[in-house]
Amino acid sequence: MRSVVQLLLLFLAVSLATGCASRKEAEVLPEETYYQNARKAMNSGNFNEAEQNLDSLETYYPFGRYAEQAQLDLIYARYQNLDLEGSRAAADRFIRLNPQSDHLDYALYMRGLASYNLDIGLAARYFPIDVAARNPGEQLQAFRDFSQLLTRFPESAYAPDARQRMIAVRNRMAELELHAARYYIKREAYVAANNRARYVVENYPSSPSVEEALMILADTFRFLELKKGASDAIATLRKNFPNSEAFNEDGAYESDLLRRQNRSLANVITFGLIGDE
Repeated sequence: MRSVVQLLLLFLAVSLATGCASRKEAEVLPEETYYQNARKAMNSGNFNEAEQNLDSLETYYPFGRYAEQAQLDLIYARYQNLDLEGSRAAADRFIRLNPQSDHLDYALYMRGLASYNLDIGLAARYFPIDVAARNPGEQLQAFRDFSQLLTRFPESAYAPDARQRMIAVRNRMAELELHAARYYIKREAYVAANNRARYVVENYPSSPSVEEALMILADTFRFLELKKGASDAIATLRKNFPNSEAFNEDGAYESDLLRRQNRSLANVITFGLIGDE
């Protein structure tokens, strides 16, 4: 009996302690306290703590004095925490709730920035991943976000950086097409490689990928015995890239791109360690 009484007393003590802890955790701080705590944490680089305070501020004071600024700060805090999807979601929420805000351009910019870095962020920093070979979906979304920013707020302070990032996205799209063209060359699918290269020339004429795309066009046209196409590609290459490595010292076109790309199967599966000289 004594043991049962002791167990009941212990259970009662634990229950009381848990209840007190729960009441303490549920204690709501003043709106300004959450905001000041968040700002202090952000200034010190503690974005986890900042995010916690901003979440609490939004939960307990969704229409308070600091609501709009807290939503903007939450976009930034999540971005700095590398929670890019969370940052984009916070930007979407701000745009939806504050369509007439003076800070709408910032939300659009940050949404684009989060998308821009989603598929080239941590993976590209720590692993040897070819960004051009990855799914371009997030890059295209970033392009749309930045485009919307420039359309609605062409004079925004964020517009110049958005323009540069849109150029970078276009260049990545062109490099993605080249990546596919190289893949097809290795598998001797020269018509498909030609189509990819032509797409680069026609749709991304100012990208750095155009030079190689013209070489692929010239070489695949030659292989397919389409002399006019090869001649036109070489002429365009000569006009726009007179110092291209495809021309020898005498100025004659001498590209071995197909031979260099079309490696043996052993070379491909061993990442170049064996199979070819």
